[in-house]
Amino acid sequence: MTNKEILRIAMEQSAKDIGCNMEDFFKNDNVVVPFAISEDAKKYYKLPIDCNFISYGNNVVAAATDKCIEIVQNYIKKFEFYHCFETPNMRWLNERMEPLCLTVCFMAEYYLPDVELLKERTCQYELRVLEQGNFTDLYMPEWSNALCSDRKQLDVIGVGAYDGDSLVGLSGCSADAEEMWQIGVDVLPDYRRKGIASALTSKLALEILKRGKVPFYCSAWSNIRSARNAIKSSFLPAWVEMTIKPIEKVNEMNA
Repeated sequence: MTNKEILRIAMEQSAKDIGCNMEDFFKNDNVVVPFAISEDAKKYYKLPIDCNFISYGNNVVAAATDKCIEIVQNYIKKFEFYHCFETPNMRWLNERMEPLCLTVCFMAEYYLPDVELLKERTCQYELRVLEQGNFTDLYMPEWSNALCSDRKQLDVIGVGAYDGDSLVGLSGCSADAEEMWQIGVDVLPDYRRKGIASALTSKLALEILKRGKVPFYCSAWSNIRSARNAIKSSFLPAWVEMTIKPIEKVNEMNA
């Protein structure tokens, strides 16, 4: 699988996530479409969603409900596309969304592997490939990035780092889309800064590619440790997203 093929698969999946055309991401002009989540959207997308902004670096493609589509159209006309994801400008957006009981919710950066650079990295600990049946007793807080207790059936494979018989690091992937599996990784605090995270991430990425799937990785902009691990593991920034949800739902998350 080439980098070009991987990027195309990611764009096709994003189009399914919000109801646009894959070609929209290549346009120089910003695009606004009615929000229409597909049955094939990534499994972690949870309604209600009133708008999702996506950029692969050429423009912004925004999918919005009738409730807020006019505001969204004005927003992406007012600001250069990459400024649409900056906090001063988001305040302009939120001021107009809040009377509709809507607000900015999730913001994240997504990474795809550079297969020309991706290689298996080593660390001083034994790495073992794990299958779904090995995860049963691992749904604990220390592995909450690698595994998702709310969607156990989607946790398909992983890689564990072992100090003797003790698990000290874990990467896992969730089959969040038909062709794309998302990687998460955790390392116990006493074992960090020893190259374990990048060894786990790169090995799992290669295992995913062996199965004919595209590995992808997600981090918050502020999570420098996670972003550094992505880059060290030969993942590069590919796209960004920003989601608008009802204020009520965001308040529930903060309760």
